[in-house]
Order: sequence, then structure tokens, then C-alpha cells
Amino acid sequence: MSQITAREQTPTEESSSGKGLLILFLLLIIAAALAFVPSINQNVASGMKAIAANGSNSTALTGSIGTIFDTLKYERSIHILAMLLVGFGFLMVFVRKHGYSSILATFLVVSIALPMYMLVKSYGGEHFSAATISIDTLIMAEFAAASLLIAIGAPLGKLKMEQYFLMALLFIPAYILNEWLILDSGFFNGFLDTGGSVVIHAFGAYFGLGVVAGTLKRFQEAPTCEADQNSNQFALLGSMMLWIFWPSFTGALVSPDRLILTVINTIFALCGATLATYIFSRLIRGKIEIADIANASLAGGVAIGSICNMTNPGYALLIGIAAGALSTVGYAIIAPRVEKFIQGSDTCGVHNLHGMPGILGGLTGILITGAAGIQIMGILLTVCIAFIGGKIAGFLIDLMGTKAIPYSDEEEFVL
Repeated sequence: MSQITAREQTPTEESSSGKGLLILFLLLIIAAALAFVPSINQNVASGMKAIAANGSNSTALTGSIGTIFDTLKYERSIHILAMLLVGFGFLMVFVRKHGYSSILATFLVVSIALPMYMLVKSYGGEHFSAATISIDTLIMAEFAAASLLIAIGAPLGKLKMEQYFLMALLFIPAYILNEWLILDSGFFNGFLDTGGSVVIHAFGAYFGLGVVAGTLKRFQEAPTCEADQNSNQFALLGSMMLWIFWPSFTGALVSPDRLILTVINTIFALCGATLATYIFSRLIRGKIEIADIANASLAGGVAIGSICNMTNPGYALLIGIAAGALSTVGYAIIAPRVEKFIQGSDTCGVHNLHGMPGILGGLTGILITGAAGIQIMGILLTVCIAFIGGKIAGFLIDLMGTKAIPYSDEEEFVL
């Protein structure tokens, strides 16, 4: 296998890169002004007026209760941010020589996703703009960021930093389109996906697979993706952060009377997945594969999402066990077949952790609603939009070139 070496930039290339970054900075300033300055964006102005009106009427019972509930949602929103930055960030540090890049990519795409989601919502017409400045919209933006982080897990280590940036810009509109079609358009009335098994997890996974589809030959002579004991321990730290705060993710927007049930169901599903992962990792591999524990143990949180507020702890435990087993089988057996089928490599195994368990979670919705046709059609449409959107994004990302040294920080960081 030939070793790919980084080419030093010439002074002309460095100057061009500097100009590009300056242009990007100016565009960011303009976008910020157009997006959220009240005198320009009337929906933001309306939201600010509503907040002021509620503040002046704080003695009203409904206003006080609303403020309390929003404060509780704020706490869950911070938990979700911890999942996004610490959980996802360190889970992806398992790539031994790519730790700086994994964490910075996480920072960048979250920083793009949150304001961009709220920007598109604010200009999106009557279906989107009613509550641009609200805790609910912020949490929905965090959900979009989570789905985006899932998506970048597939090409992780094979993109330059600016390509992650472009992927984020292309992902958010596609995510919002699918979210509207499945949850808000009225075409799929009765579709159940409270905690986002389908709309968040499956969408992110299949978008990521679309990005990497057809790229296998391009990286055949590249350095391999490697992990070691140290990088795997950081990945376990990220996994445990996700595990701890997952109940806040599924319970972020559920009604108060269903919150405790949602939390218990989510924890039970995670417990079931963790135990099943250990058992199936031993059965299939003979010894424990730490990547299974770091990833498949979270599959219960993915699968319980659709009915997290509607089922009972016993069924939640069973769903978690099924998801953990499915995910472990995915990492150990199914993954090579999927990569051969799509002609691309899935670095983080997002199909195993988020794709298949997400579909499983969507199918469990049939047990609650009985509307098999609606539930299955919603799942199929989500997968199709995600994969096609990912393919289009992958084509545009390819126009920016190829990372010189895959799975390495060397090209972009002072080491």
C-alpha cells in the first residue's frame, strides 16, 4: 500500500486560501445580519415582541407556568448540547490520528446547524415562522445538528475541514424538507416518531451513506482507519456522555405528564442494548470488541425514540435488547456487505448504530398506531430523500478535491 504524503502549499496557494477565508468571514457577517436582525427579519421581530409581552404579563398563571416549562426545556437543551459537542465529538475520536479533526468538525457543523436551521425556519412561510425565537425551535435545531453529526460520521476522516462545512450547509435544507414532509405537511397524519428514530437518526445515517456511496476505489490506496487503546477510551467517554443525557434528548419536547415515563423507557432501552451488545459481541467475535460497546450500546436510545412516550418499560427493555443485538450484528457481519453494495466505506458505522435501529424504531410505531401503511411510507420516504440528498451533496463536495492524508490531522493542524 502506497503512503500518501501531504504537499506543502506554495505562497500563491496560501494567499488564495487567506482570501477565501476572508470572503467566508464577510459572508458570515452578512448572513447574520439578514438572518436575525429584527429590522430585517420580521419574524424575529415578532418573536421578540411576544417575549416582551409575556414578560410584562408575568403575573398571569399561564405565563408563569409557561415560563417554568420553558426553563425545564432549557435544561434539557443544554443536556443535548453536551451530547452534541462532548458525546458525539469524543465518540468520533476513536480514529487514532484524527482526534483534532473529529472534535473541530463537530464544533464547526454544530455552529453552522443551529443558526442555519432557525434561519430557514424564520423565512420558511406560515408553517415555520410562528415561533422562530423559542426554546422549542432551539431544541428542534439541536435535533437537526444531531442528525448532521450522524451524517458526517460516515465520511469521517476522508473530508477536508471546509468540506464538512459545505456538507453542513447542504444537509440542513434537506433535513428541514424531510422534517416538514413527514411531520408537518399533513401527508403522513398519524406517523409516530416522538424521539426521532426515523426523522433524526435514520435520516442522518442514510444521508451520510449517500455522501460516501461510490467512493471506495478513490481511497483504496489511502492509509487505513486505525484505533488504539487511548483513542478507544476517549470514544467510550463520548459514548457514556451520550448514554447519560439520552433521556433529555427523547424527552425534550414531550408533554410534562409523559416526561417521567419517557425517561424511564429510554433508560431501560439503553440498558437492554448495553447488555445485548456485550452478549452478542462475545457470541460473534469470541472476545469483546470495544467498538461494539462504544456504539451498539447506544442503539436502544435510537430505537426507542419513535414510541418513547407511548410504551411501557417492559417493552422498552425488549426494544433495547433487539436494537443492541441488531447493531452488534451490523458491526460484525452486515457492515462489509453494505459497504460493498454502496461502494463506499462507513467510518463510524452509522448504518449499524443509527440506520437499522432507526428503522426498527420507526416500525415499532405500528404497534401503537396500527397504521402500518403510514409508518412504512414515512420510513421509506425518509430513507430515499436522505440517500438522494447525500448523493447530491457528495457530488458537490467532490468538486472541492480530496483530502491528501485520510484519517490524519497532519494536513490541517500544527502538530
